[in-house]
Parts: sequence; C-alpha cells; structure tokens
Amino acid sequence: MKSTRDRILHTLLNHPRCSINELADAVGINGISVRHHLSNLQGDGLIAVEEERHGVGRPRLVYSLTEKGMERFPTRYLRLTNRLLDQLKETLPSEVVDRLFVQMATDLGTDIAQKVQALPIEEKLEVIKEVLSQEGFSVEWEKQGDHYLIHEISCPYYQVGQQHPEVCSLDQTLISTVLAIPTAKVQCLLRGDQHCTYIVSDLAPSEDQPA
Repeated sequence: MKSTRDRILHTLLNHPRCSINELADAVGINGISVRHHLSNLQGDGLIAVEEERHGVGRPRLVYSLTEKGMERFPTRYLRLTNRLLDQLKETLPSEVVDRLFVQMATDLGTDIAQKVQALPIEEKLEVIKEVLSQEGFSVEWEKQGDHYLIHEISCPYYQVGQQHPEVCSLDQTLISTVLAIPTAKVQCLLRGDQHCTYIVSDLAPSEDQPA
C-alpha cells in the first residue's frame, strides 16, 4: 500500500502541473491534508510550485516534480548512458573521449574557480563539497598534517564507471580546477576501496604557511 506522499508523487509523475484540488481528488484526501504533504515534499526538494493563470481571477498554484523528485522513480537512464558512451567510444579515438570528459569538468570548474579565487582553501573545499553534493555525491574532507583529504562517500557515477571508468576524471578535474592545485586519487571505489579519496598536498605558501 503506497503512502499518501508516494501517491502524490506518482500523481504528479503522470499528471504534471496539478492544482491542490486536483491532487486532493486524485489521492482521496482533503485539501488541508494535501497542503501539509505538499509543504513537506517541497521542503525536501521533490516538488516545485508556481502560479498559473486560468481565465479571470487570481492565478492558481500548480505543482510538478523537480529533477530530484523524478529520480525517485525507476528509469532507464543508466542503460541509455552506457549505450551513448559505447557509441561515442566506437566513433571517436579514446584520447578524444578522454578530453571531452576533462573539458566538461574544466568548464564547470573554471566558472566556480573565478568566483572563489580569493577564498582560503578550506572555504573552497566547502564550495566543492556543495557543488558535488548537487551532482549527487556525498563528500567529506579533512586535514591531515600538511595536506587535505577529500572523501567521496558515495558516487552517482559508480554504475556507469564500471563500464566507462573515464567518468572518474569528471570529479577529479573539477576539484583540481576549483582549487587550482593538482589532486591525486589515493583510493578508488572501482578498485574495491570503501570510497574514492583525493589528496591535496601541493598547497600554496600563503595557504600552508606564512609567506
């Protein structure tokens, strides 16, 4: 038996842009209860709300799933991604494919690096943690002696990476670009380690010790 929360999400999957009354009718509860569930779902980032005009009078509120909400449902994205990468690698030389992955991460990292250039390294690490979190990673970092360790506790690319390890260059390149410091991978989930870990040890004098 699906929970009311799940029934609301499933309704929005099949009928995007539903009003509160439409959701109440579809789920079989009153409007007040629907509002309560919608508030919680919106707080969890699973649904979005916007105003919609429908003739004369005040606009009504309509609800739809966010990208995070869509990810709650089974998809074939993994299968499609693997097929696309298979085709890409069959069509292009391996070094060109590698450069594509690096360039994607470099472009994103460069934009972020320009915004955080003046920040201390630990604040940059917090920015990296947030950016990777938005991409689906779970990240923690720590300082050990004169270097930093960045731990990726979970990786959204793990399933794809088993067939296409080139995707591992995305997060490493992003980290190196934002910090403007080379990073080295010392642990890798694909090699059987508990998680991926990067080490940042070549600190600038102004960040590591007094100039």
